Amino acid sequence: MHIGGQRGLAFAAVIGAIVAVTGCGQSATRATADMTPSSTETTEAITNMAGATRGSGAACVFVKPDGAQKFGHVGWGFKVPGTGRWVYGAVENPSEKLYTPPGGYIGAWHAEGSYDRMLSEMSTDAHYPGTSEHPYSRYRCTRSSTHDVNNARAMISKVEARGFLVGVDPRTGNLTSRDCLDATYDVLKAYRTKRLTPAPKLSIPNVWVEELWGWSDRTLTPR
Repeated sequence: MHIGGQRGLAFAAVIGAIVAVTGCGQSATRATADMTPSSTETTEAITNMAGATRGSGAACVFVKPDGAQKFGHVGWGFKVPGTGRWVYGAVENPSEKLYTPPGGYIGAWHAEGSYDRMLSEMSTDAHYPGTSEHPYSRYRCTRSSTHDVNNARAMISKVEARGFLVGVDPRTGNLTSRDCLDATYDVLKAYRTKRLTPAPKLSIPNVWVEELWGWSDRTLTPR
């Protein structure tokens, strides 16, 4: 998710205010009370993610904290159970336009490989269409007892084709979004990821990332 220039910053500030006023995200106190996992769940989310095979699912969120005027940018990854492979990608929106119609170029990409390859390519922005100013520098992961790889793959095709939007949809007149966070959330929801915090439209990526309760939290450095 990229919002360019002073116009983008002002618009994003308005969006942030709307999110706060309408209560799109849970407050930290309420979210903690509603969603804080047990110590066993937290340990399960953090331990041995690369070895999450033989039928167990897993998912990751990759974060550029300084992206989109410091409102954050996110990408996704999910495990193909029974294999050592992951599917990962993002909607980069390198044009920095607030609106791109369906079918337009939004810098969407996805790839498949091992867990180590996924971390390597995300940490270096290997698939970014151009030169990335803010690389992915953080990632959060969780195991998931439920998973639907085929549904997640179908959702990838949808998010890559539906364009990009932060603001008023010219087709409906509604204030909404189809941005990097919507793409990440929709793919991981389609995968049936456990402990996936809801992401209402126009949510701020950096705020949402902090509400992934029970997910591991690690620094991602170029490798």
